[in-house]
Amino acid sequence: MDKQEIVLASNNAGKVREINELLDDTSFHVMPQSDFNIEEVEETGLSFIENALIKARNATLHTKLPAIADDSGIEVPALDGRPGIYSARYAGVGASDEDNLNKLIKDIELLSEEDRLARFVCVMVFMKHAEDPTPIITQGFWDGVIITKPLGDNGFGYDPIFYVPTHDCASAELSPEVKNQLSHRGQALRQLVRLINEEV
Repeated sequence: MDKQEIVLASNNAGKVREINELLDDTSFHVMPQSDFNIEEVEETGLSFIENALIKARNATLHTKLPAIADDSGIEVPALDGRPGIYSARYAGVGASDEDNLNKLIKDIELLSEEDRLARFVCVMVFMKHAEDPTPIITQGFWDGVIITKPLGDNGFGYDPIFYVPTHDCASAELSPEVKNQLSHRGQALRQLVRLINEEV
């Protein structure tokens, strides 16, 4: 079966790997935008949806291929939803995963456990071309609790401090297969693939 080529509007190696695992059994073959020497576009939106659209439009504009983009992050209601859309740069522009994670630990360490409730959010967008007036947009949510001691070596970003009550461990302690079943990104991508398949 010939696979449809789609460009993924991300250079994040962890994200590319995770999405490819999720798309393994589909008719789609995803290539990161770094394969086309596309620079990451500035995320100037004020919501996950706006940023995902900006990234998808940029990727398809430069490659003339359909594009998938996601914008995701972690929200802590007790911090008024922060880090939110700034999750990847919570500790400042150019911050590492560890820098961001440590800042979030510092911000929540004085909060009670009830106030450490959090959720991962993922918005995924599929655009057929840069002028696509009806992009497909899906959302996924994953509820958990922020912990102050990182656990596990799997995953990336905030996974080591995102405790999953249903599995009594941190996200970074889950196998990739289990994480893909539970995660915000897995939920959003499964919805996206189903809707794309309905269109083609």
